[in-house]
Amino acid sequence: MTDYKTIAARLRLPEAMIIDGKSEVAQSGETFDTTDPATGETLAKLPAAGPKDVDLAVASARRSFEDGVWSGLHPSERKRVLQKLADLIDAETDMLAVMESMDAGKPINDCVSIDVPETANCIRWHAEAQDKLYDQIAPSAPDAVGLIVREPIGVVAAVLPWNFPLMMMAWKIGPALATGNSVVVKPAEQTSLTALRLAELALEAGVPPGVLNVVTGMGPDVGEPLGRHMDVDALTFTGSTEVGRYFLEYAAQSNMKEVCLEMGGKSAAVILEDAGNIDQIAEIQANAIFWNMGENCTANSRIIAHATVYDDLVAALAKQAATWVMGDPLDPATQNGPLVSAEHLEKVCGLVAIGKAQGARVVYGGDAGEGLMFQPTVFADVTPEMTIFREEIFGPVVAVTRAESDEEAVAMANATAYGLAATLYTRDITKAHRYARKLKAGTVGVNAYSEGEISTPFGGFKASGFGGRDNGVHAHEQYSELKTIWIDLNG
Repeated sequence: MTDYKTIAARLRLPEAMIIDGKSEVAQSGETFDTTDPATGETLAKLPAAGPKDVDLAVASARRSFEDGVWSGLHPSERKRVLQKLADLIDAETDMLAVMESMDAGKPINDCVSIDVPETANCIRWHAEAQDKLYDQIAPSAPDAVGLIVREPIGVVAAVLPWNFPLMMMAWKIGPALATGNSVVVKPAEQTSLTALRLAELALEAGVPPGVLNVVTGMGPDVGEPLGRHMDVDALTFTGSTEVGRYFLEYAAQSNMKEVCLEMGGKSAAVILEDAGNIDQIAEIQANAIFWNMGENCTANSRIIAHATVYDDLVAALAKQAATWVMGDPLDPATQNGPLVSAEHLEKVCGLVAIGKAQGARVVYGGDAGEGLMFQPTVFADVTPEMTIFREEIFGPVVAVTRAESDEEAVAMANATAYGLAATLYTRDITKAHRYARKLKAGTVGVNAYSEGEISTPFGGFKASGFGGRDNGVHAHEQYSELKTIWIDLNG
């Protein structure tokens, strides 16, 4: 068995930004601490960048883009370099996984088996796709040729969340780099380490200096300047709906840059009267909410169950919650580590307290544990008026609501400002098709909690998404400009 504690003790942690292929400190000289949520210990002091550093990174990206050192390459050459990057990620799986686990509090087994492999797979998939995407010819008259081509958009800013640092970086840079853009990444200040290491590996793989830059720091000092920058052509963001709204404002107030937002969710699992094996469903739904400590935008934080299966489902879900192992993230037996920060724990505790005060019944959990731990928690008797039915908790907390009919269950699932994902359980193929279409969400899993896969577009409806999709070939569209070239053959 791999000794992750030994790897952690010997791990070299990055402490500098990557701008124009070089290791850089902040122009101000200021730093901030990145800490281990499991121990509270400082892991590294990272540059606290500001607008001047953002200007340097954007200028570097612009220069590399206009010089054509990346954008001018044949797609198959970009593919070769990105495939090498994916190979380097695979070769460092254990080290990257430990770094991610320590920085974010994520269970090491998840990092080793999901986060790091999916990061490499995402970059490899987009690299493979790019030289297989064809442009078009319009059905014009014989005396003209209308070409419809896509060109890289230019300089892309990517602002990342803290819950899946490596995977979300791959979701952004995979299609952006494959398409030929230059990129400036702003990782979450809570979880910047693996983004910096990934940028180092990109240089080793042959990505030219300036094509992939990583700038660390706080949102107002780095994220907002990127959003307002006049020389950023597109910005992609995964995070809260509140912050996503700001990026739309920044774009409108600056150069009307393209904005792609993947934001919050309050995803529902709808369990119809004919759903089937309730114990199996409870096991799936426990994973759908407790996985990654519930710090997941698609987590099924609401379960709406038909009255005939409601009591059995609540009991089975509580039984599942009791089996989840909380502990040291570097212990392979651990399923749930700490929440990412004391600030976030306070938010989760506050919303749980509101749920209790408003009359929801705690069936299991409901309390904080040692340090930044929070118990897997099951609320029953939740009504649509309650705060925990409406607001995203982003913790291991599920609210179960009773519905008197299948139609009412679907209606309650749609009674939200969000629309990122949903899950539907039924053994009736007609109901599966009918209600999957009625659920207002970007991804609907039928008889399974699912976000799709790398080949399927990911994003949301309503307040959960705007401007594009991650994953699939659709992700390439938001990082390119559509151009018509009209050629007159009479000349």
